[in-house]
Amino acid sequence: MSAGTLYVVATPIGNLADASPRSIEVLKGVALIACEDTRASATLLARFGIRVRTVALHEHNERAAAPGLIELLRKGSDVALITDAGTPGLSDPGAHLVAEAHRAGVRVSPVPGPSAAAAAFSAAGFPASRFLFAGFLPASGSARRKALAELDLPWPVVLYEAPHRIGRTLGALAERFGPQREIVVARELSKKFEEVARLRLGEAGAWLAADPHRGQGEFVIVVAAGAGKRAATLEAERVLDALLGTLPPSDAAKVAARITGEPKAALYRKALDRSK
Repeated sequence: MSAGTLYVVATPIGNLADASPRSIEVLKGVALIACEDTRASATLLARFGIRVRTVALHEHNERAAAPGLIELLRKGSDVALITDAGTPGLSDPGAHLVAEAHRAGVRVSPVPGPSAAAAAFSAAGFPASRFLFAGFLPASGSARRKALAELDLPWPVVLYEAPHRIGRTLGALAERFGPQREIVVARELSKKFEEVARLRLGEAGAWLAADPHRGQGEFVIVVAAGAGKRAATLEAERVLDALLGTLPPSDAAKVAARITGEPKAALYRKALDRSK
């Protein structure tokens, strides 16, 4: 018996009308649908009369649930993977199951569709041949500062953010990149209260505070491209980060400067900033 196919199906990020005819056809035709949250997916499935059995596959059970799904696929059944909204694997569960399917020789077939990152970038108007999808920033202050230090790039950066952290994140972006850097804040994409605002970071806090409803919903932030850094500077910072795991800032800066040829004083300032 030939193995089944694991379909990785993108689902609407808000507006159910964005479900493609192909995604509906695939979901109706598989033997099982693995959902991030079966309750969240129930609305979508009911809307299109999809009565296929569902199981939960989320960040807390993915490794435990994957072997059973792989065995089902090996026996010839087709399985669909969906998340609560958007494309599986992009700041959502699913990557482990997909990797296991590849290892088992099971065919993996993407069914493309909605993605909040792509949607926000398309509405940003920042001309670029590439962008970096960075997902969610770390929650802690020091880890967040370190992550932001690595995102001053010569191409746009796309971030996701939760409503309870959006104000703090906009403040951290302004502190790191300066008040003149342009961003796009996309809120509740494809939903009733959708907003897409392009503004400077120095204006972002006032924009958020101008309407109490703006602190609600799901956010995507697109940060305009920066001037970027020289390749040598990026390499020096990578060396510095590795050394800071075992050396104090002064010693790490001294060794990094010796290895890379970058100025020791500049590396020491970066080392102090990363150690805060």
